[in-house]
Parts: sequence; structure tokens; C-alpha cells
Amino acid sequence: MLKTPMLRMLSLLAIAGAACTSGSASADSPRPAAVAKGPTEVAILAGGCFWGMEHVLLDAPGIVSIDVGYAGGTSTHVSYEDVSEGTTGHAEAVRVVFDPTQISYEDLLVHWYFRGHDPTQLDRQNNDIGTQYRSEIFATSDAQLAQARHALARVAASGKWHKPIVTRIERATTWVIAEAYHQDYLVKHPDGYNDHYLRDFDF
Repeated sequence: MLKTPMLRMLSLLAIAGAACTSGSASADSPRPAAVAKGPTEVAILAGGCFWGMEHVLLDAPGIVSIDVGYAGGTSTHVSYEDVSEGTTGHAEAVRVVFDPTQISYEDLLVHWYFRGHDPTQLDRQNNDIGTQYRSEIFATSDAQLAQARHALARVAASGKWHKPIVTRIERATTWVIAEAYHQDYLVKHPDGYNDHYLRDFDF
């Protein structure tokens, strides 16, 4: 995820010896996970570096858990190093379990996903370049597929992003959870590499 060798080296040094826990409800989490009031739903979203995308979505209401991993490729046996080569077809992504009675899928996309990264950048997110950093929504149902298309059209029609939106939408296929040290990375390392933030404008 870090294209600058020095930044990557510093990042890896920072995680050396750190306690590795998966999921987003660690003791150091900035907010407690939501308690689901009924059946939950899963969203799989790619928007550049998965550390940053995870950190933005932690503050969304109704989030029960978040894992970071690799989506969109064909193999279920890939590592961070494999995906970083940009040849596996996977994208760095987040798998979000949420309570649809507290936040709808469309609202998660419109108010958080499309504001938490730049959806006009093709196969990159700022300094992170390659198809593994693409903007893509992996719908887990036909209903999500329709809602994602509607959300994208709504955001595009707003004109808040002044360039064409290049976010792809397709049905979810492969999901591979990332290595433990990637989970909650920016919670455990607040000064770590992050180029994601929630934009002030809304749609």
C-alpha cells in the first residue's frame, strides 16, 4: 500500500512487536461496535488503502464490525505481497457488517463511502497506484447491486465531485481476510500512513 520505500519500511518497523488482533472492536477502538437490533448485512467496499477506508467507516452509525482484506480476484490464497504486485485482480477492501435498521446500505455508500475516498481516481488513490487501489463496490445481493447503482447516480448527479466518477460495481465473489497486523492498523498506530478522510460536503 505504501509506494515510497522509506514510508513502507517505517510502517513495517512500527508494527514489529505489536499485538495483532483482528476485527474492529479491539480495546483500543475509538468507538464501541454497534449492537445489532436484528439481522445484519454485509458490505464489501474498495477505495484505496484499506487502512484508511476502515478508519473512515469506523465512525459510521450501525457498524457491527469491520475487517480489511482482498476482494475481486479469483484466488482465495493470496497475501499482501501478492496483491501488492497488482497482478492478482484483487483490490484492497473492507468487509463491513452493519445493522440496516441503523444505517441503510445506500446511506453507507452515499454519506460515508463516497465521501471517504476520491471516486474519480482510476486505479489509484492519491500516491497509491495500481488496480489493487481501485474504487469498487462489491455487491453481496441483487438488492445491493441496484442500491449501489442508484447511490452512484445520486452522487454523480450532485456535481460535488468535479470529475467523472469511475467507481466500478459488480457482484461480490472472492473475499480473503488480510493478515492480522493490517486489522485496526490506524487504531493501533494513529500516526501511521493514511490518505483518507471524510469530505465536508454531502450529497
